[in-house]
Amino acid sequence: MPHLTIDHSVRLTGAFDACALVKELHPLVVEESGSSGVCKTLIRPVETYAGDPPGRETAFVHVEVGLMPGRSEAQKARLSESVLGLLARHLPAGDDAEGQVVISVEVRDLAGSYRLSPSAR
Repeated sequence: MPHLTIDHSVRLTGAFDACALVKELHPLVVEESGSSGVCKTLIRPVETYAGDPPGRETAFVHVEVGLMPGRSEAQKARLSESVLGLLARHLPAGDDAEGQVVISVEVRDLAGSYRLSPSAR
């Protein structure tokens, strides 16, 4: 039941196939985290963000993986490294047309208040 969020620069929308990424990402996360159930993934292209000069924003992809508590920091770090490797294989080789593509991953525990409701009937 992992929850995944993939945020990426809008200008990368056509540069990689998000559906192909998710198709490989789900089994990787389930296997390496020891989770059961299915992954739920939200993909969010980001048009506006702050930090770089206007018109010179660094392209990025960030994946957040939320898991039920119980994994060691070492297990979460291994999962992060595996996801980084998968991301690198799905992004264009080298730099994008305007500069570097920064990729990052965070594997975190879901909050103690997390609840999952039964599916609608």
